[in-house]
Amino acid sequence: MLEFDLHIASTIGLLLGVCLAAGMLADLLHLPKVTAFLMVGLLVGPFALDVIPEGHVHLFGPVLKMAMAVVLFNLGCEFTFTKVKRIAAHCLAVSAIEIGVTAALVTFGLLAFGTALDLAVLLGCLAIATAPATTILVLKEFRSEGPVTESTGFLVAMNNFACIVVFELAFLAVQLVQGKLDVPLGEQVGRLLQDIAGSMALGIAAGLVVSYGCGLLRMTRWLVLLVATTTFLLGVCESLGIPYMLTFLVMGVTVANTSDKKGMIVDELDHLTGLLSVLFFSVHGTELDVPAFLAAGMIGAVYVVCRLAGKWLGVYVGARATGQSIEVRHWLGSCLFAQAGAAIALSTIAARRDPELGVRLQNIILGSVVVFEIIGPLFIRQALLRTGEVPLAQAIHHTSNTPLGQLRALGDRFVTALGRTTTSGSLASNLTIKDLLRKTKGIPQSAPFDEVVSHIEHSHNNTYPVVDERMSVVGVIRYPLLSNVMFDESVTQLVRAEDLATDVTTLLHADDPAVHAYELFQNETDDCIPVVAREAPHELLGVVRRSDVMHALIMKHRRKS
Repeated sequence: MLEFDLHIASTIGLLLGVCLAAGMLADLLHLPKVTAFLMVGLLVGPFALDVIPEGHVHLFGPVLKMAMAVVLFNLGCEFTFTKVKRIAAHCLAVSAIEIGVTAALVTFGLLAFGTALDLAVLLGCLAIATAPATTILVLKEFRSEGPVTESTGFLVAMNNFACIVVFELAFLAVQLVQGKLDVPLGEQVGRLLQDIAGSMALGIAAGLVVSYGCGLLRMTRWLVLLVATTTFLLGVCESLGIPYMLTFLVMGVTVANTSDKKGMIVDELDHLTGLLSVLFFSVHGTELDVPAFLAAGMIGAVYVVCRLAGKWLGVYVGARATGQSIEVRHWLGSCLFAQAGAAIALSTIAARRDPELGVRLQNIILGSVVVFEIIGPLFIRQALLRTGEVPLAQAIHHTSNTPLGQLRALGDRFVTALGRTTTSGSLASNLTIKDLLRKTKGIPQSAPFDEVVSHIEHSHNNTYPVVDERMSVVGVIRYPLLSNVMFDESVTQLVRAEDLATDVTTLLHADDPAVHAYELFQNETDDCIPVVAREAPHELLGVVRRSDVMHALIMKHRRKS
């Protein structure tokens, strides 16, 4: 049998292609794409189908760090000093309480089940961290806006900063108690503070370079500047052994406060972020260690349960104490469940410093990440829907085409490209609207909002006729306009189809010649036109699609040729 070794280029193509299909499936199942990408990685990785060679996974290391760096830069760009002051006024106390409750609950929960004190304390510190890439990219995917979204970004930044500092101090304390500290404590603390200061200084310098360069260069060269700065800075951080996550967060904050083109810079970098995030989560999925999760046993289960409880309870207590809204109290905590990057990196550092203790930490963290990374995005999506901070277009699945329809459209465009086009006069006079009619009952004007959403999800049109009790068309709902509506359950319970409808601009009759529809579509942006009976009360018969009219035009010309 011929053996075939998968090339690294083929591995990249395979991951991207399978993730593309998984993203489409995620839309159908109403899942965050991040979860789909992680599951793809888990499926093709060594713990399932074992399609991806293990050696290839390690080669993606720089790409994964690059993706994390870009996400943290984007997060930092959200924090102007004015915004930080406003958010900090109501979130700083919430963050402090959440950090304290999470660390305490995990530590004492593990101690109650017989875990060693040093391991329990360090796991309590690591429990503070929240995966920035997972959390922020889910928020960006759903284009969410509101107090929960805004507070989540702030708490994610605070969690990771606090985790790095608290874990390093706790690790030094554990080594001091165990007599394993080779260097004086004061010197170790000084090194930690020096690393943090150096990390922030590098971030500020890089942010100033980006702000200055983007103000000086043409926009077409910005992406080169951003990639050059990011990759160079990442290499410097790795060479010096300082926390690169803090560096890129500070870099983003610097750009946010020194450039008047911050929004345009983030938009330009988004072209790269999308591709990197697909690779990040698919490769990350291949690294999810299912056997480690099973091997973690009772300690791993207690860690997972206590951390989830600590995040939610800490935010609830903090938000209640500071008078936050009920949406923030109930749902902000569940946006912080994801965990990966910082916790894994710190446990790896611990394993290098103290192999015996560090390996035990790694086993628990790598095992629990399987749970947190899969359920985290699901809880974020649910929180965004419940709080009404996600636009309708992101909350429902709607497509204006089918696989067969797209195949037909592809053929039509190919014929047109060959120059075999025609004019509306080629539509024979005996071809009528009735021949192109697609039947639909329309949406009753009294239909509640949920029924409207259900109709949209099961339709491949972008225009939906609204009818009264006599089946007469009283208006149309246009999806492009409706998609900007916020999905706020407190409001949508009162909304009916007639509240969302706009005036009908054109109508057709079944006996109209098809050429009439062609002429109307030349001046219409809608993808379909309602067809009604000529006699009162002008009942809705169905709709005619633009694509069907154009296909009939091309097919008629083919037969004539």
